[in-house]
Amino acid sequence: MSKKIIKEFCAENFERIPEAIASGAGRIELCDNLAEGGTTPSYGVIKKTLDYTKGKKVPTMVMIRPRGGNFEYNKAEAEIMEADVMICKDLKADGIVFGCLKNSWLDEPLILHLKDRAGDMSVTFHMAFDELSRENQFRAIDWLAEKGVDRILTHGGSGEKPISETVSHLLELISYANDRIVILPGAGIRFDNVDQLLATLNVSEAHGTRIVSI
Repeated sequence: MSKKIIKEFCAENFERIPEAIASGAGRIELCDNLAEGGTTPSYGVIKKTLDYTKGKKVPTMVMIRPRGGNFEYNKAEAEIMEADVMICKDLKADGIVFGCLKNSWLDEPLILHLKDRAGDMSVTFHMAFDELSRENQFRAIDWLAEKGVDRILTHGGSGEKPISETVSHLLELISYANDRIVILPGAGIRFDNVDQLLATLNVSEAHGTRIVSI
């Protein structure tokens, strides 16, 4: 039996979410400030979005990222991230999306702390993954899968490369993950290439700001 296809729509605010769901988005990643790669949206945006998406039975993942720039966070930023995770938990978000690095590797203590605070919420490790070396990406799959992270959002290479040029590496990551953790391809995936890409990669989930036609 084939898996249900999930097209995850990356939304910068609430505005286009109703259209996206009507056009077939099966999950929402909610963030703000896409010009910086996405940061945590406001309380009001999270609440309004969840009020709507829960009525439509569409899961919503909330970005936990206190600022643009790199993915190494100091103590104050870590405390901000924890507070935002607790807001999402209180509002009954379906999941959270974050990525924390330290010294060219995962920030293991912070990842574990945020995941613990997330409780039953689903956890996606975002495209900070693409900042890791090739060797460390495979190590990171092992570590994140072992710790119970649900999925890794990745372009399979530099965001400057079209998705067609990163497919070979995505295939390697997917094969290596071997269903221990979901490899969620993203960036450069659009409504007019998503179906072909899902078939090529033999996966059932994909992510993008133009993943459905609206």
